[in-house]
Amino acid sequence: MIIKNLILSLSLCCALYTATAQTNDRGLYADRITLTWSDQPSTTQSVSWRISGSATKAVGQVVEEQSSPDLEKSAQTVLGVTSPLKIEGQTADNYGQVSFQGLKPGTIYTYRVGDGTNWSAWNQFRTADVKGDFSFIYLGDAQNDLRSKWSRSIRKAFQQEPNARFIVHAGDLINRSNNDSEWGEWHEGAGFIHQMIPAVPTPGNHEYRRDSTRQLVLDPHWKMHFNLPKNGPADMQDAVYYLDYQDVRMISLNSQLIMLDSIAAKKQEQWLTEVLASSKAKWNIVVMHHPVYSTAKNRDNTILRERFRPIFEKYGVDLVLQGHDHTYARGTAGKVRPVYLLSVAGPKMYGSDSERWMEVSGAQTQLYQVIRVTDSKLFFSSYKLNGQLFDSFELTHK
Repeated sequence: MIIKNLILSLSLCCALYTATAQTNDRGLYADRITLTWSDQPSTTQSVSWRISGSATKAVGQVVEEQSSPDLEKSAQTVLGVTSPLKIEGQTADNYGQVSFQGLKPGTIYTYRVGDGTNWSAWNQFRTADVKGDFSFIYLGDAQNDLRSKWSRSIRKAFQQEPNARFIVHAGDLINRSNNDSEWGEWHEGAGFIHQMIPAVPTPGNHEYRRDSTRQLVLDPHWKMHFNLPKNGPADMQDAVYYLDYQDVRMISLNSQLIMLDSIAAKKQEQWLTEVLASSKAKWNIVVMHHPVYSTAKNRDNTILRERFRPIFEKYGVDLVLQGHDHTYARGTAGKVRPVYLLSVAGPKMYGSDSERWMEVSGAQTQLYQVIRVTDSKLFFSSYKLNGQLFDSFELTHK
């Protein structure tokens, strides 16, 4: 009886400790912290995070990094907004978002987020320069085994390019829309990386589902995690946007809507024409999930080739960064530009059987890409997860 009672007491203590740890880890402190931009990268920084269900405020603090531990004394406090994440009509979690404004270009800042009492760790970010060389990371589909296998891709990319200014995600970040545990794995797989390097994401088909009326609906996690520029078409601003980072205009298209919604396709076509025609950037880069040219004979995205490729060519797009086919490919389709690229960062793999347009191709290989931008040249490099160079090329500014 004594042993039985002792076992029962130990079990209760373990359960109480586990519950307390979960409350402390999840209930008091911010997690899933993600940097994005909703405005000018040289003077602003947006932060999104998951907060406890009992928190009523979202607060951020920011201070220019001076290597002093006395951060609280000089930090600026900024009140953010809280929003409930609703899945199938039910509130799952609350999220906070804050945007730091009036920052200095080319400057390292330290920040933290919380509810004004309970805070995250202090993290750093760097604002964009007015001009100068920089690099960024491009990752294809993550989708599956995010914690166990995709994590190797993003962590190796960060290890190689720790000063990258942002990370482009070319859609299918998760496998099943509305699945909170997969988003949890996505954040866990990346670790602290998105707390220091902003994400520049575009959605794929796996971020979508159809509701009871058969309408396409974007995963509600998307706008909670990613506070993006609201400069796209009025009803597509969660995922269609452009971002000017120094001499680069990054343009995100929602290819899932292009493929399945003719009205949305027309709106994006008109919007893209205006955005490219007005661009004063030296480099114009388009990011979207579905490829203009596929690596598989049984995949053929005709609408992208017939309606969007002519716009890319007319207005001098330099790169088109894509995913979806779970292979690697590079080609120009007989033109000088743009260069069309596909890549895959996660473990889900397809075959590659279309040699009609590809100059370089590969399959069954997880990859990450580093793109370096200078005043006159753009250097593209694709790497295997052991750091071995897989493909590379350079473009000279026109």
